[in-house]
Amino acid sequence: MFVDKAKIFVKGGNGGDGLISFRRELYVPEGGPAGGDGGRGGNVIFRVDEGLRTLMDFRYQKHFKAPRGEKGKVKGMHGAGADDMIVRIPPGTIVVDEDTNEIIADLTRQGQEIIVAKGGRGGRGNMRFATPSNPAPYISENGEEGQERWITLELKVMADVGLVGFPSVGKSTLLSVVSAAQPKIGAYHFTTLTPNLGVVDVGDMRSFVMADLPGLIEGAHEGVGLGHEFLRHVERTRVIIHVVDMAASEGRDPYEDWIKINEELVQYNEKLADRPQIIAANKMDMPDAEDFLEMFKQQLKEHHGDREYEIVPISSLTKQGIQELLYKAADMLDAIPETPLVEEVKETEERKVFKYSKRKDEADFTIHIEEDVYVVESENIEKFMQRHNLNSYDEVMRFARIMRKMGVDSALRKAGAKDGDLVRIGDFAFEFFEGSDYIFE
Repeated sequence: MFVDKAKIFVKGGNGGDGLISFRRELYVPEGGPAGGDGGRGGNVIFRVDEGLRTLMDFRYQKHFKAPRGEKGKVKGMHGAGADDMIVRIPPGTIVVDEDTNEIIADLTRQGQEIIVAKGGRGGRGNMRFATPSNPAPYISENGEEGQERWITLELKVMADVGLVGFPSVGKSTLLSVVSAAQPKIGAYHFTTLTPNLGVVDVGDMRSFVMADLPGLIEGAHEGVGLGHEFLRHVERTRVIIHVVDMAASEGRDPYEDWIKINEELVQYNEKLADRPQIIAANKMDMPDAEDFLEMFKQQLKEHHGDREYEIVPISSLTKQGIQELLYKAADMLDAIPETPLVEEVKETEERKVFKYSKRKDEADFTIHIEEDVYVVESENIEKFMQRHNLNSYDEVMRFARIMRKMGVDSALRKAGAKDGDLVRIGDFAFEFFEGSDYIFE
């Protein structure tokens, strides 16, 4: 089964907790604090693997959680950092943040990697907080939580040559003739419901990957037929082979078919107008095909005389012209860069390109009043409180010093807070006393 879109959940591992410990060995006078730091949590990393061609694996496994770091140890020993979780994905995968609709990465090369969920930092042990004024602190940090997010994966097939054309013009038959691929072939529209890939051996020590791209009819760029489901795959191909039913076996005009499909490609992505294209005039073994081919050439010269198109008469049934078609495709591939044609990712109203932003100032916070409660909102302060167990005197005193240093005390006083007023930060609430300690509820 070909799967080219998946929604998954990724979570980096939590950092290990720091430890509160003291050295008590004999002959170690004034041993002092010896609690070690926790190890970092593992990252979730996407890595491109050319051996994969679909997102099938993500149909059955949708949650990926990296392991957490080890807790800090005695005698100042660090806890071990967790191993990263490596998730293999096929080349041509676009990674999109589900919540913000930002494009995180466009992965196309073998071995290319991206961290999609960072592991949390390990918490510090109490030996990190020893000072001359407090040589035996009962202070440690919890490990930081790993990043978590929902992600959408979209696959655009990485093929050298893409077959496009109206349904039932012979694309699948052509692919089956030139490669070992075995696509479903039938005498009705939309026989092919998924892209099929095949490796083509040209016969002169050259080979390339060919893809049969289904679902293109008039209105495809607006989602008609299979529409956007498979138009995205055309963007990755380096050469387009446009298969045309030159015998007009279904009563359509070959030239009009060619025009309509090209219009759909251009309306979906303007850059496809400049993509090298070979016109495969198929079904030349049928009556009147020669006459239609001559008429097609005249119309092409009359309306598109400024651009030369390679026209190769073929018959997938009798294999007429097949080898010539393969030679021309291989020659075109040799003449253009071998690197995959990856379109520049641009921002749209619906989708933004992910950009790294500067870290917010640690002193950023806002204060507002809700039902006589002073609410302090700050992402950094809330993270600080989550990483500390505010159940010891040393921890509370340190928290109070940090709040004063950040200017939270002054801001609360300016906002009208008085001794005994209730202050809430995240899930924590405490009584405010000017110039004194905080009393937690």
